[in-house]
Amino acid sequence: MDKEPDLSRSPSPEPHARALDDLRFIRQTMERAGSFTAVPGWGNVAMGITALAAALLASRQADFDAWLLVWLGEAAVAVAIGVSALVWKARAVGVTLFRGTGARFVLGLMPPLFAGAVLTGALYAAGNPEALPGTWLLLYGAAVMTGGVFSVRVVPVMGFCFMLLGLAAFLSPAAWGDLWMALGFGGAHIVFGGVIARRYGG
Repeated sequence: MDKEPDLSRSPSPEPHARALDDLRFIRQTMERAGSFTAVPGWGNVAMGITALAAALLASRQADFDAWLLVWLGEAAVAVAIGVSALVWKARAVGVTLFRGTGARFVLGLMPPLFAGAVLTGALYAAGNPEALPGTWLLLYGAAVMTGGVFSVRVVPVMGFCFMLLGLAAFLSPAAWGDLWMALGFGGAHIVFGGVIARRYGG
């Protein structure tokens, strides 16, 4: 005759403790991922500072080619700062850039930025430099808005502000181009970068 199990014995607490530890780990991981905005706040501030310097330098150039080289150089510097700051921020909160918020943000950025690069070449070939500030601000804003769909609310708001500045650049005299670039790539980056750094960590 089979022996009946002893129901008076309580189960081992080890599986229960392990389950609680697993749940705690999952919750902490989700909290870190949720706080990752995919936009480096201090990196944005640094990009804004270099953009203000570029706007000042570009405004002093005598010809279009020299002006364009200044802003293309600033774009390269901004990309280096942005990528470095994004990698640092992802490591700080323990998330990967190859999936999740970071990857979706980068994929959202790419189409408008690619369109901006193509239009830069087309406008240069057409000898129409007056349209570049508005084009850059408008498409950068579109890129931030599409990427920011997967981030916190302040990110698409920043993108919308860039788009408004791009529209203003198209509607104002061509001589104001560097001013709008300074307000956008300089001022907006610094203001929104500071907000992101304070509220969402780095």
